[in-house]
Amino acid sequence: MLARFKDLCLDAADPHALGAFWARMLDAEVVDLGDGDTRIDPRSTGSGTESIWVNRVPEPRTGKTRVHLDLRLAGAEPAALLAAGARLVREPAGEIRWWVLADPEGNEFCAFAPRPIG
Repeated sequence: MLARFKDLCLDAADPHALGAFWARMLDAEVVDLGDGDTRIDPRSTGSGTESIWVNRVPEPRTGKTRVHLDLRLAGAEPAALLAAGARLVREPAGEIRWWVLADPEGNEFCAFAPRPIG
């Protein structure tokens, strides 16, 4: 092994607002790092999930984000994510069976229906 994944870092104009958004999406906790940045920690220490760091950057995002999060929905549709501040970019159509949403800073992410039981 050459390396092991540590964390995901998101650049943001407003780390507190974006951190709060992702904490709502992932049922996680926002930690104010005291320097303008935030960290999103999983609530369950045994989850095996690493933190997401949200770092303040001075420049605006330009173009499409090249890395994004994929989420597995708790319900059949992303209504709860939309109610919590996500914006719908694209609904499932044809062979594409997932929703594309955007966070408050316009970063796109994908939302997939729950896995079938059985």
